[in-house]
Amino acid sequence: MVRFGLTVVRHGETRYNKDKILQGQGVDEPLSATGFRQADAAGLFLSNVKFTHVFSSDLLRAKQTAATILGKNNFCKDLEIKYDARLRERKYGVAEGRPLTDLKAMAKAAGEQCPSFTPSGGETLDEVRERAKDFFDFLCRLAVELEQKEQDVGAAASRSSEALGEHSGFPWTNHCSETELSSDGASQTLDANILVVSHGAYMRNWIGYFVSDLNCTLPTDSTKSQLSSVSPNTGVSHFIVKLENGNVLKPEITCVCLNQDSHLVNVGAECVAPKVF
Repeated sequence: MVRFGLTVVRHGETRYNKDKILQGQGVDEPLSATGFRQADAAGLFLSNVKFTHVFSSDLLRAKQTAATILGKNNFCKDLEIKYDARLRERKYGVAEGRPLTDLKAMAKAAGEQCPSFTPSGGETLDEVRERAKDFFDFLCRLAVELEQKEQDVGAAASRSSEALGEHSGFPWTNHCSETELSSDGASQTLDANILVVSHGAYMRNWIGYFVSDLNCTLPTDSTKSQLSSVSPNTGVSHFIVKLENGNVLKPEITCVCLNQDSHLVNVGAECVAPKVF
């Protein structure tokens, strides 16, 4: 059995987020002052989580968020952030750099609705999902390789003292539905604990793939509106992924928390993206 934790965080607020202007891939805005405060808050929220790997979109707003979160971490400040273009926001083509209302008008003129409408030069939802699927397959294979390396070097015997505890250092149980323990009530170990920083529309599509295609188990208090809405800036979602016998084709995914935002209470600004993204 291979098990790994996956924590997915949306980037902090940018000026374009606040003004409801589409960024997509072509507009590479830095975080606003509020965005950096949000990233600081997310970093403090995750400060005691021992990540083994960190991946980020290669767009500036995500890179800055990932670096800020790691800077607050008590265990992995020096962990290398790996940038991956597969984590970029959905490409909105001719709508990038324009108000969200323009995208809605384009969709209406085409007799379609957002978010399924694809502007000229943009990515379809299926294309975004393929990127997300490809990246998730990569993460599953990475976790299997790590577990195999442990066995090859005879490290399995020492895992009880060195492996990552599923609950050790995790803040979710104080704020979200508690993840299931093993049958004897003990927390289980993880072969990897991965942090991913990405974007709102991409994350919604990715999580939609988990639920619709991979039968991801959701927290009992989750709602349909949470699935259809984009995460707030620096919203946190956490998953436990199990691969029986290292089979990457049939992952068992449990969502521990979805779009968690309790860390933003004292930030002083709310930036929840509208459902259309």
